[in-house]
Amino acid sequence: MAGDRNNKMILAAFMQAANCSNYVGSWRHPASEPNFLTAGFYQNIARTLERGKFHFAFIDDRLAMPGRYGDAVDEALRHGVRVVKLDLTPVVMAMTMATRHLGVGATYSATYNAPFNIARLFATMDHFTEGRVGWNVVTSLNDSEAQNFGFESHLDHDGRYDQADETMEIVTGLWDSWEDGALKVDKISGTFADPEKVHRLDYQGKYYNSRGPLTVPRSPQGHPVIMQAGQSSRGKTFAGRWGELVFAVFREIERGQEIRGELRDRAAGNGRDPEGIKVVTAAYVIVGETETMAEEKLALAESLADPVDKMALLSELLNFDFSRPSLDQVMTDDDLDQISGSRGMVETIMRGGEAQYPTFGEFIGNSKRGTVHELPVFVGTPKKIADEMEEWFISEACDGFMVAATHLPGAYEDFVRLVVPELQRRGLAQTEYSGRTLRDLLGLARP
Repeated sequence: MAGDRNNKMILAAFMQAANCSNYVGSWRHPASEPNFLTAGFYQNIARTLERGKFHFAFIDDRLAMPGRYGDAVDEALRHGVRVVKLDLTPVVMAMTMATRHLGVGATYSATYNAPFNIARLFATMDHFTEGRVGWNVVTSLNDSEAQNFGFESHLDHDGRYDQADETMEIVTGLWDSWEDGALKVDKISGTFADPEKVHRLDYQGKYYNSRGPLTVPRSPQGHPVIMQAGQSSRGKTFAGRWGELVFAVFREIERGQEIRGELRDRAAGNGRDPEGIKVVTAAYVIVGETETMAEEKLALAESLADPVDKMALLSELLNFDFSRPSLDQVMTDDDLDQISGSRGMVETIMRGGEAQYPTFGEFIGNSKRGTVHELPVFVGTPKKIADEMEEWFISEACDGFMVAATHLPGAYEDFVRLVVPELQRRGLAQTEYSGRTLRDLLGLARP
């Protein structure tokens, strides 16, 4: 039922359709399987998640190799820094065809995909999966992505969100261009669809025009679930208007409560029910039958990081070449103004440092990019990890978690085998799927 928190935390898997998990060093892990170019790799993970009664898998994406560091992709290729990024459409379909209940949220750029194509693709996938699809709306990050699509540089940060607002108006308008019940397929009367219930959009904006109607009838969820992950001020404004499930990274319960409260307030300010926006956070979960076993797993994961991982990933994320300045050079306002990628990440890094103007080396170190500590890390026995997750959830710092993996597929197998039963025993995690669509599972109203 929409708005019912029901004391059950949302469980999702934070994934990449790539040569590694979110932890770029994961491909070096001795237990990581190397068949990431096969459908079976993702289907195996999907089945594991469904056994653990996960609500959905969330797949991050970029539209270019990390090529900002040194203005080349050589180091990224040599070190396997997320250089493989598969098209997510067949990945979504492979995972959902191997499961019955698991939802899948796919990242798709609002900057480099036409609104009509987005609307048609996600409506089609929603039909084919019987209502188990979400769209993670991103505005893309850097000039490398722009250049893959024939542009010299990226739009400025706020301009990308202005464009994304138009994209959302068109996409949701096209999804609504077929009313419920418009499709008849009545062989007796000879009526295929009721023309009174299918409408043109006739949208005209600054960035896009779109006539409509959509060529796909209204999908099972009405709208696929809208996911969003922007943490800058402009990103939160966008989330307050459009986001239904928002992904936010934080390390302290108090910070989570602050972010969740702000997003709910922004939703209310847009005339929305605050219960219609769910906030999930990410963490690596490293579990062992004993504390010692868990610490040994953490040590192994930490040993997989390479200094190039950090530099290449941070250059990609912030659209800034960190190979150029000296690490001892103190950053200035001009340096910060040149960063045009993730403003939310810059704000987070600067908030976490001691100096008002750190050196480039301190800034890079504070980011923890490319390390297992980039996200919060829950490490220990099943009871200890469940204690931490319960504290974050009960205190309303978040509505659930995106579990990130240090290696694939084993990290998810460990979580499902060891942590999920403990969460279920406490009544915190669902033991059965209680709805037909992803919206049902998340407690979100159908538009």
